[in-house]
Amino acid sequence: MIPYNSSSGQMLVVCLYSVYNSRLKVTAMPILDEHMLDFVSHSPAQTHRLGTRMGLLLRAGDIVCLEGELGTGKTHLAQGIGHGMGIVGPITSPTFTLIAEYRPPKPAPTLYHIDMYRLGDAVDEALALGLDDYLGGDGVCVIEWADRIVPALPPDRIWISLSHLDLSKRGIVMTASGARYDDLLREFRRTAFGI
Repeated sequence: MIPYNSSSGQMLVVCLYSVYNSRLKVTAMPILDEHMLDFVSHSPAQTHRLGTRMGLLLRAGDIVCLEGELGTGKTHLAQGIGHGMGIVGPITSPTFTLIAEYRPPKPAPTLYHIDMYRLGDAVDEALALGLDDYLGGDGVCVIEWADRIVPALPPDRIWISLSHLDLSKRGIVMTASGARYDDLLREFRRTAFGI
């Protein structure tokens, strides 16, 4: 992969190699644009560290949507986000409580860690829980299983998809929607990867 920064007219590309008529053929194919970042985490500890870098950049009103199968690292990422925001105590998945509030030292905003896994009719139940009161408010919302409540979410957000690659490696794709999240993704890309 060749890093190519889109803010200066660059993009990331992947080179595909194939043999055609006994000749090596190289095809460059764009895989990202300025709204996306695709990378691999090699361990739960690295996923946590990447979350910490994200947490350092978040501010009140931000919405971080997490999706992925069980065991892909959503909670590790959320824990890292909380630690980056300054939370020193344990951060656990709110699977049964649905919403956990963590108050870091001032001036950092409150972290609302929300888990939609156990909801039956997820959209209606999330709205009945008062999800609207949290979204875009005075805290940061990190929502696990956000894919279950897409119609209830505002269009501006950062969406993070995690997938299993092997026993410890995870594929992570971040997609920004809206100007604030484009800025957030650009700053995360710079601080985490230097691109």
